[in-house]
Amino acid sequence: MTGLERVGEGRWRSASEAATRRFGELLGALLEEGDVVILEGELGAGKTQLAKGVACALGAKGEVTSPTFNLLVSHLGGRIPLHHLDLYRLDPSSDSEELGEAGAWDVVGEDGASLVEWGAPFAEQLCPERLEISLVREDVAPSLAGGLDVEPARTIDVCGVGARGEALARALDATRTPS
Repeated sequence: MTGLERVGEGRWRSASEAATRRFGELLGALLEEGDVVILEGELGAGKTQLAKGVACALGAKGEVTSPTFNLLVSHLGGRIPLHHLDLYRLDPSSDSEELGEAGAWDVVGEDGASLVEWGAPFAEQLCPERLEISLVREDVAPSLAGGLDVEPARTIDVCGVGARGEALARALDATRTPS
C-alpha cells in the first residue's frame, strides 16, 4: 500500500510524507515546459515534500528544500528545469515589482516548470493557466495517537485553472497509484 489514494474528483489523501512525495512524482511525470503549479497549505502541510517528489520525477539534481530565504531555487539536470519559488515573505498587496525582484518573471511560464509555494495571493499575476494544489493536515485525535508522535494524513485538493491547468488536473485524476 502506498498510503496515497484518490478519494474523489480532484481530491487525494496522503497517509505519510512518503505518500505526499509519491503524489509529487505523479504530478512531475505530467509536467511540461511552462507549467505553473501553485502550492498552498499551512507550515508543515507537505508542500516541500510534494516538491521533492516532483523533482525526483523530473530527474532534477540537488537537494530540494523550501526556498523561503532564497525565494527561488532552480533545479537543473532533469527532463526539464524545475523552478521552486516560495513567496511566503512577499507582501500580497504590493505591486508586481516585488515578484520581479524575487525572480518570478524570469522563470514562471518560461523554460521548465514552476512550483510556487504560498502563491495563491499572486496566482492571477503569475499565470492565467495553472494548477492549484492545497494541502491540509488532518487532525489526529489524542486517543488515536496514544501519546505517540503520529504523522497526520493530508488531504490534497487539486484545481485546474485555464485549459492547461484543467488538462493537468484531469490527467492527474486519471493516474493510478500502485497498491
